[in-house]
Amino acid sequence: MNIQRTLLASAILLAFTAPAFAESADGKIQQVIVTATPFRTAEGDQILTPAKVLAGDELRDKVGSSLGETLSQELGVSASAFGAGASRPIIRGLEGSRVKMLENGMATSDVSGLSNDHAVASEGAVSRQIEILRGPAALLYGSGAIGGLVNVVNERIPTALEEQPTGQLESRYSTVDNGRNVSGSVDGAVGKFGLHADGNWRDAGDYRIPGHRVLGDADSASGRLPHSDTQEKSAGVGGSYIDGWGYVGASVSHLSNVYGIPSDEGSRIDQKQNRYDIDSLVKQPLPGFESFRFKAGYTDYQHAELDDQNHPATIFTNKSLETRAELTHHPVAGLHGTFGVQTENTHFSALSTDGGPDTVPQTHSKSTAAFLVEEASAGPVRLSGGLRLENVKREPVANQARDFNLTSGSFGALWPFTPGYSVGATVSYAQRAPAIEELYSGGPHDATLTFDVGNPHLKKETSRNIELSVQKTSGLLRWKANLFRNNVNNFIYGHITDRLLDDEGNPGAEFRERLFEQANAHIQGAEAELGYNQLGAGWSGRIFADTSRGKLDQGGNLPLQPADRIGASVGYREGAWRGGLSLVHARGQDRLAEFETTSTPGYNQLDANISYTQKLGGQDLTWFLLAKNLLNEDIRMSTSVLKDISPLPGRNFVLGVRTKF
Repeated sequence: MNIQRTLLASAILLAFTAPAFAESADGKIQQVIVTATPFRTAEGDQILTPAKVLAGDELRDKVGSSLGETLSQELGVSASAFGAGASRPIIRGLEGSRVKMLENGMATSDVSGLSNDHAVASEGAVSRQIEILRGPAALLYGSGAIGGLVNVVNERIPTALEEQPTGQLESRYSTVDNGRNVSGSVDGAVGKFGLHADGNWRDAGDYRIPGHRVLGDADSASGRLPHSDTQEKSAGVGGSYIDGWGYVGASVSHLSNVYGIPSDEGSRIDQKQNRYDIDSLVKQPLPGFESFRFKAGYTDYQHAELDDQNHPATIFTNKSLETRAELTHHPVAGLHGTFGVQTENTHFSALSTDGGPDTVPQTHSKSTAAFLVEEASAGPVRLSGGLRLENVKREPVANQARDFNLTSGSFGALWPFTPGYSVGATVSYAQRAPAIEELYSGGPHDATLTFDVGNPHLKKETSRNIELSVQKTSGLLRWKANLFRNNVNNFIYGHITDRLLDDEGNPGAEFRERLFEQANAHIQGAEAELGYNQLGAGWSGRIFADTSRGKLDQGGNLPLQPADRIGASVGYREGAWRGGLSLVHARGQDRLAEFETTSTPGYNQLDANISYTQKLGGQDLTWFLLAKNLLNEDIRMSTSVLKDISPLPGRNFVLGVRTKF
């Protein structure tokens, strides 16, 4: 449409020409600290481990009903878009078990990596910040982080004492789905004890879609998308003892999430998780060492896949115990680093409730890893290196046990060739053990309408990645650009065949056969982003673009590849008022895998926001209005299994109020 092309051009032009009216109070753009790195460095220092941190107003504007929706417009990140309840981040075309989900630096231990219909068991509405890491630092958190990691930080275990109670409370209403959401958190202290509590409640109905449900079918249903509703409740409490030597604390949380799957079958998922964590830090534990940190987390996860009569068809369970110990040493011979050990012990199953074939049999997995990361300087050049050695064992109750020895390593260099400008390069070598479902699946998966067949003889994946980066890191106008290529030997993917099976695995007409296979593959791409005065008063702007290509070396494309995108935004902040407009254009995606049949059309997504903050006593009260998909476009995500029958929501207005104290 001409109006859409005009809007796109105007937004890009404004992003480049916004005048320099004001800076932040100290003349600098505020930096955010990345917690999921060994040295807790600032976001702007992450050229060796490219990162993005969503926090503050930016996070509140983007937070959605799922982690995928919240992060879907970040550089190099797309979403699986499996309805409103389940959408997982996809980083540089890699998804599932190759992208690790963390909460406060520990694995979420859900089963979202197994299939796109499974929601991530972490709530963004109560998070303080969400971190995206791609590259070498991500490998320190496990071999499953070949594609990167996402860390949701809610600080349930306090690490500092508050002088007086602080917190926030937010309520919002969305028009597209009659959605209501209330969330909040509070922190305080009693003597040397820090205390925290948070909670979230969400209730949303089926959302409205712009046109017809089935792509290209004018006779299909319109109005609201069936089975796109979601109801979620979560709560968490934590406390810690904090003194000059460090801290020790614990937390407990519960999540309950019931949501629909907008497939033809219309199944639902009833998800529950209880989580228990401890975290401790000792400063100067021994001569020559800065700190010792120990963390442990136990999760008891379960979800039931319900049929159209709300009867459980398959029960997924995962009980996991993870520990992590880190020791950071003072600089020695110019080297400053952290080394540690990590263990994980899980019991996972996906069992049929009617005596039919189990989707995944009961399987016990154990992993033990040691890791090391060091930083040094050679004149003006900063050097970073890391190594991880890991052993993973898979022990099913009725199949072949497997044992994998994995090695991951990385090396990077950063050269600030002139003040405010840097160029860097990283190379990494990473190995991943096949996931449980890739090895041992052997039954129907109702939500995806596939009959999954694993291969117990799969080999470990081996990834060789190189990345080149350049960026401008100071001043109101900042930019960065990345080029990357990832060669993966024995890449594991689900191949959907032409065979149709029943729920017993016999010839039928309900389930598509999906075989887990291996082949050499490569993924390459580029990203660029330019930002102007992102956090200061006055005008601000941003423009970004990203592209990636995933192909099998033997010929053909990898499935569910993201579309090429370009986006632009402008904003204005002055006194109590703040507002902005953003537009993302995605090209049509016709790079299909052998078994994919339909291309994905391009789209333009226009969003806007405006807010006003007033003082009410000693509190800040912010009234806000968010507008999403203002053009009411029929948006289909090429990364979604349901793209042909499940468009994204139509035009949506979100009205809300937030208070901070």
